[in-house]
Amino acid sequence: MGRQVTQDHILRALRAKWRTASLAAGWRFPSDWALPEVDAVCAAVVRNGGPENALSALAGLGRARAAAGAGLEETLTDLAALHAVLAVPDAKDGFVAPDVDATPARLLRVTAVAWADVAMDQLARVEASDPLTGLPTSAYLRTRLGELYRQAAREGKRLAEDHALIVVALDFSGSAGWPRLTGMILAADALRVAFDGGESLAVLGPSAVAAVSARDGGVASRAVRLRRELTQRLAVDAQLRSVGTRLNLVRLPAEYESACELLDTLSRN
Repeated sequence: MGRQVTQDHILRALRAKWRTASLAAGWRFPSDWALPEVDAVCAAVVRNGGPENALSALAGLGRARAAAGAGLEETLTDLAALHAVLAVPDAKDGFVAPDVDATPARLLRVTAVAWADVAMDQLARVEASDPLTGLPTSAYLRTRLGELYRQAAREGKRLAEDHALIVVALDFSGSAGWPRLTGMILAADALRVAFDGGESLAVLGPSAVAAVSARDGGVASRAVRLRRELTQRLAVDAQLRSVGTRLNLVRLPAEYESACELLDTLSRN
């Protein structure tokens, strides 16, 4: 019983010193430092006599850090904090100077590889979407336009003959903060409702959204519906009623490179 109490005390002391050293080294969000894998590393280090014998636990921590959103630099600095605490056991309360370059390469490699495995898997599954509106980004729209331009060239056509760019620009010059964010969310929602037939939608910039739509008999009516949907949404918020809106049906240039330049211009206006 006494041995168990002693070991628990050692684990808690190591964990506390490690956390102090990691926060002092720049860990950004103290509330998300503690993970079950931290305790697993502490237990493995105490049980096996050092981090060099706790590689499996360190790999588990690297994966957990990546899954929780911690960057690689932050993860490796946290590892350096553990190494520094163990290298200077007499340091009071974990006040040491972590140095990633002084951390054994094997520990860095195991942790970094484990972190990268999860990070790359997440990257492969991430959609190219704007986190605020949920719409694809302008980078996606460039890719989609490139596909459409190549298809038009193969068919011997000009893309502008069959497709148009519909742009909604909001004037937030008199607004800031939450009204601006809310306005973009509402504009994105109106765009989805009006263009719900497979058109390519995207955010162009901090105050503009757009759709690439086929030039058929219904594009004008969809643009009218977009105007109506947007007006109705902005009208429910007193702070958004004064926001100016411009809806333009833009002719696409003859060349893809010119279309990209057009997107750049629209994103800044």
